[in-house]
Amino acid sequence: MPDVIHAITWPEELAFASHRLKEIARQNYLPMATLLDKCELWAAALDCPEVREIPGGAFLRLWLRRSTLEAVLLRELGQASLHGGWLEQGQVRHRAFPLGVVGHWPAGNIEIQPILSLTCALLGGNTCLVRVPSGLIAPTQLLIQRLHQVDPDGLLTERIFMASFEHSRIDLHEAMARVVDGAMIWGGAEALCQIRSLPFPYWTRVVAFGPRLSVGALDAATWTDRNDRQSWCRRIARDVWQFEQRACSSPQTLFLERDGAGRDPSEFMEELKCAFQEENRAHPRHQIEPALTSAICTARASWLLDDVNNRARFPESADWSILLGKGTHIPKPTGGRTLTVLVADTLLEVISGFDGVVQTLGLAIRDAGKEEALANAATRHGVDRVVRLGQMHAFGSPWDGMDLVRPMVRLVRHLRSQDVLRASL
Repeated sequence: MPDVIHAITWPEELAFASHRLKEIARQNYLPMATLLDKCELWAAALDCPEVREIPGGAFLRLWLRRSTLEAVLLRELGQASLHGGWLEQGQVRHRAFPLGVVGHWPAGNIEIQPILSLTCALLGGNTCLVRVPSGLIAPTQLLIQRLHQVDPDGLLTERIFMASFEHSRIDLHEAMARVVDGAMIWGGAEALCQIRSLPFPYWTRVVAFGPRLSVGALDAATWTDRNDRQSWCRRIARDVWQFEQRACSSPQTLFLERDGAGRDPSEFMEELKCAFQEENRAHPRHQIEPALTSAICTARASWLLDDVNNRARFPESADWSILLGKGTHIPKPTGGRTLTVLVADTLLEVISGFDGVVQTLGLAIRDAGKEEALANAATRHGVDRVVRLGQMHAFGSPWDGMDLVRPMVRLVRHLRSQDVLRASL
């Protein structure tokens, strides 16, 4: 098995890697059908115990399936993109062509993000130069090794160069920026600002996905219904467990619409506690950082001391926490499987306080008309994804209100001279 992640010491190594990727792209055309076939095989190869232990591994397998990627291509680039042809529109035709080498700067807290990012560029026909954060080397190496197993001829793996270097090596970040034609950047505000300030060539297309947070909401008819409540609680627990609440799409707060009959949410809390316990048994945490343990314990204590009416459910360990209170504003997230549940008079009041920081709104609403009103209000207040609870992490296009593939292609317009000549006769 060749080295799949290269430890970089000198800027010249990145320049050489980029030059090699450009030559591969020029000389070795990769049909879209072949790319999709390889991704389908890759998805199947990821169905193993080692990958199941990686947070988000299940979603990555779904993302790499041919049906998922074809749907993204159809929406963003049209039917012609599936067979590499031109889209005819009267006398004019259009076709997507790659930018060239796309550089990727994934965030360091999402294990599958280097793979998610590079596949977006590969779908545009590009080659990829990926900087792998030091904390993600082990999971990324495992995921890429599975690709090598199903791609023995190297048709896909030769188009990917994965580099590892210290975050503090500004000279290497600059060297990488100078040799890419496109850039996909993920992470916190400080990291995004630093990377966007690098000396990219003037033609480089830069797409940045910044820090956001996500919430869930249930109307009174849903959370008071004993028949469906257990199922919704399980969906909420799954959304909380994926990515250990480190993803932008992770629910940090859950809003409950106040019940007109004045029913207390105690029964709902018990159902949610049982769902958390079940999820914890299925996906136990093997280790936890001391700082996160301290933050969770502090959040629990502060919550119960701040208001005598506040309640909580949690085990003796720091495995998970449910904090119950009332309000319409999103508290500062704690993370670490800590979900704040707030009872509000109306969900529209909650949504009216959103200020653009909410990425995903997960809903469980009984009435379709009511959900339509909530979705319209949420999108006007900056929400980019409105989904069903249980599917808050389903990666797809658009993401953060942006296409994933289209920014990394050139849409070429061709007006054939023969057509112009015939039109003038």
